[in-house]
Amino acid sequence: MVKKIQLGVLISGSGSTLQNFIDQIKAGKLNAHIQVVISSKYDVAGLDRAIRNNIPTAVIPYSHYKDIDSFSSAITRELDRYSIDLIALAGFIHLYKIPEKYLGRIMNIHPALIPAFSGHGYYGRKVHEAVVNSGVKVSGCTVHFADNTYDTGPIILQRAVPVFFEDTPDTLAARVLKEEYEAYPEAIRLFAEGRLQRVGRKVKVLNSKENYKQHENSQNSHYQ
Repeated sequence: MVKKIQLGVLISGSGSTLQNFIDQIKAGKLNAHIQVVISSKYDVAGLDRAIRNNIPTAVIPYSHYKDIDSFSSAITRELDRYSIDLIALAGFIHLYKIPEKYLGRIMNIHPALIPAFSGHGYYGRKVHEAVVNSGVKVSGCTVHFADNTYDTGPIILQRAVPVFFEDTPDTLAARVLKEEYEAYPEAIRLFAEGRLQRVGRKVKVLNSKENYKQHENSQNSHYQ
């Protein structure tokens, strides 16, 4: 039986992805426990969502730190207070410089098909505006392992949606969000089951037999 995975969640805003995790956990679709929610801003709806569900919270304001290193260190210190298996970036808009101990244990979701419409400055509605204005016919979402640059970590899952001629950023965002709500919990479940194996820049999703063989060889196959 797969153990309950312990999550840390980093947010910067409304917390809609966080709410999806909470809803999936309550529905028995995601075998997880959220240990802490850390926000980079005060007075955001995501904190209210966590508090209403009795999840510990912390605010580490990006604006209070002189550089990314000190900001990231403050986040790491807070995460270290908990026993966490996986850290999920959920609308977290800042770069978090990942310490060695958390490499391979941080996921992010991006509202486009990486490597398109990604990188520094591409987040939220800005992504969908760029997609609609470009004239492309397909967009979607990407779940990936985070690394120390924006949106360049190994891709775990992608889901595609059509882009229609009459789309606005908001109509496209709604279509992509439905896929995000399915893809992110799926990636977390695969991680919990030890079915994600990193091979260079690629991530292989192991089937059940491959997973069994991996666990025979190593209990940490999903960190490779």
